[in-house]
Amino acid sequence: MDAGLIKKALADITAEQDPTLKAAKMASLCTALFLEHGVELVVVGGSAIELLTEGAYTSGDLDMCYTLPAVISPRTRHDVMGLLGAKGGPRNWQVAGMYVDILGSAESFARTPKRVLEGPYGPIRVMQAEDLLVERVLMSTYPQENEVARDCAKKLASVILTGGLVADWGEVRRVANLPEYRNLSECEKLVQEIADELKTRNPLRADSD
Repeated sequence: MDAGLIKKALADITAEQDPTLKAAKMASLCTALFLEHGVELVVVGGSAIELLTEGAYTSGDLDMCYTLPAVISPRTRHDVMGLLGAKGGPRNWQVAGMYVDILGSAESFARTPKRVLEGPYGPIRVMQAEDLLVERVLMSTYPQENEVARDCAKKLASVILTGGLVADWGEVRRVANLPEYRNLSECEKLVQEIADELKTRNPLRADSD
């Protein structure tokens, strides 16, 4: 991507007032630039939930991890983020009026494919909804209660239950049962709460199959 296009993209992102569109544009730009350096990024955490729910939840920053290669150097991060005139590093940056975190290797346990969204500068890869839901439920209850994480998990569950996002509930159940999480009962409880509000069944319960 040449300097002129990068400059134009940064001006567009800086001027964007919608926080979700701003995050999506930045994710698209970062993904394209890192890919030119052999690094494949994926949007994770609350940022991923923001994009998947189209702003039902707003994270306020952009969190990305890498899936390829196995390790990326601080120099690579600086080289790419330097193209954007970013301040900070080696993992936390300020650019175009927002915070961007380029973190470590992505942790994914779901067998479903990562989501791919269209962006103005190229595709955006996003962590699976199944992973995200189980992760946020864990964060909401352990090591102590976290209302921000709980609200995030509830918004994601609500969007899935109302048909705004497709998820594999069997895969959610499998991931929640893994030793890395062990929080199936907590996941069932949160999804039941949203299902009751929506007056629909809880597809995460085994007896609802």
